Amino acid sequence: MKLNLIGLAFGVMFGGVLAASNLHEYDTIHAMLRLDEIDVFLFMASAIAVSAPLLWLLERRGMNTPFGGQLKLSRSMPEAHHLKGGALFGVGWAIAGTCPAPALVMVSSGAVLGLVALPGIFLGLHLRERQAMHDLHVGDGEHRHNQISV
Repeated sequence: MKLNLIGLAFGVMFGGVLAASNLHEYDTIHAMLRLDEIDVFLFMASAIAVSAPLLWLLERRGMNTPFGGQLKLSRSMPEAHHLKGGALFGVGWAIAGTCPAPALVMVSSGAVLGLVALPGIFLGLHLRERQAMHDLHVGDGEHRHNQISV
């Protein structure tokens, strides 16, 4: 229960950052995708610049996660399914002008597009789950038992 509350608090804070940055606005995302604005790219780059070294350091020190397992980052070479999934995500992002977290912020801000995007997101998750159940190769070997992958 405590972990859920912590997760909820961080989710609300993240939603606040997205809203303050206007990343839930359709026009902001389309301006970025047209390369008219670089703010969103800089926002993402700053998140990577902060989190990548911190996660590397925590893994190197053998940090345990709140879930009880040792932090172990997933590492894999790009494969066809990564590229296909990334392309599909990008197309959906370009059409909807949003991705999962900003779609939730859209709904909370009263934007009707969020109500259209969220069912599409859940449909995509459902279809991926169905496809994974029919695949002989569920997963790509990145996840190990007794370890939390990030």
